[in-house]
Amino acid sequence: MQDGFQPHGGDLRKGRCSEIGRAYLLTFVLHSRRPFFASLKLGRVLVNQLQESDSAGLSQTLAFVVMPDHCHWLMVLKAKTVSAVVGQVKARSAKKVNELTRASGPLWQPGFHDHALRQEEDIPAIARYIVANPLRAGLVSRVGDYPLWDAIWLTDSPS
Repeated sequence: MQDGFQPHGGDLRKGRCSEIGRAYLLTFVLHSRRPFFASLKLGRVLVNQLQESDSAGLSQTLAFVVMPDHCHWLMVLKAKTVSAVVGQVKARSAKKVNELTRASGPLWQPGFHDHALRQEEDIPAIARYIVANPLRAGLVSRVGDYPLWDAIWLTDSPS
């Protein structure tokens, strides 16, 4: 296998389209699955970038969880394309994390997984599933104890 070659990396782009106003479930993963976001300070860098995307009118965050080595983001696309919005979040968070850690090189794996939600899908149930990730991973015994999640209509429901 060639260095940096991903045999199925192009598959992440097949069939991808972006529709303004549609909800998307997105997952992006840190390079080599390094657990940078086990640090609350570094995890907040990513949270701030998700909030910046909303403030810039690119997205409306419905729910997210920042896990030690990846992020799940449930959002409604407001402008641009899904790829452009995720690319901006990843680029800006990488720049800031690299500044804080005095590191260089890639922070994120190339690409991301996306799922365009259909009308019949239960968005609050998907949000509950997302924010319960730290619980299922054994990081906490109550979702409310995990600091790097939020949802627009949830407080501390799944536990």
